[in-house]
Amino acid sequence: MADAIKVLLVDDHQVVRRGLRTFLEVQDDIEVVGEASDGAEGVARAEELKPDVVLMDVKMPGMDGVEALRKLRGLDNPARVLIVTSFTEQRTVIPALRAGAAGYVYKDVDPDALAGAIRSVHAGHILLQPEVAGALLSQEETNYGQGRGSSLTEREREVLGLIADGRSNREIARALVLSEKTVKTHVSNILMKLDLADRTQAALWAVRHGVADG
Repeated sequence: MADAIKVLLVDDHQVVRRGLRTFLEVQDDIEVVGEASDGAEGVARAEELKPDVVLMDVKMPGMDGVEALRKLRGLDNPARVLIVTSFTEQRTVIPALRAGAAGYVYKDVDPDALAGAIRSVHAGHILLQPEVAGALLSQEETNYGQGRGSSLTEREREVLGLIADGRSNREIARALVLSEKTVKTHVSNILMKLDLADRTQAALWAVRHGVADG
């Protein structure tokens, strides 16, 4: 399975990890490459195994999923993180999305839907439940109006559109024939000009204001 999507499972309940593995092992294009029982172990395993997608619980003893996401982002780990949670409250899920998660699904998700979600985030999409997307957009609309977009340069708008497509800095650099350092500078400027906290907010802003199709 050389072209299979490599997946790491991070959950403190062994029965959940076993269930997820059982779901996924019947998929021809998905390979479970490892497991971890908490956030700290998940970060270490992600650095060791270099998975394409990490399925991460939010609430875990020790280092939780949100902190693990921040650690992975600080390490510039390219894995896309899909939150798999039993918590539906926005106050639980939104911090994870702000920390860099590519989306989330519930633990009772249908196996085919779970596989589809993994493929979706691996392809660079942001997977949000409608109620959470609405809450994020509502906050964004309250805090920063559409007029802020006029301060972006044409190049920054190009970078923003590619962020909304789920591209990494390296992929954006390749697409626009720029250095990765230059792309990082553009991303920082975009977040500063739009008063946004992270790439998830930037992607939502781009979709909401027509910079990306979404």
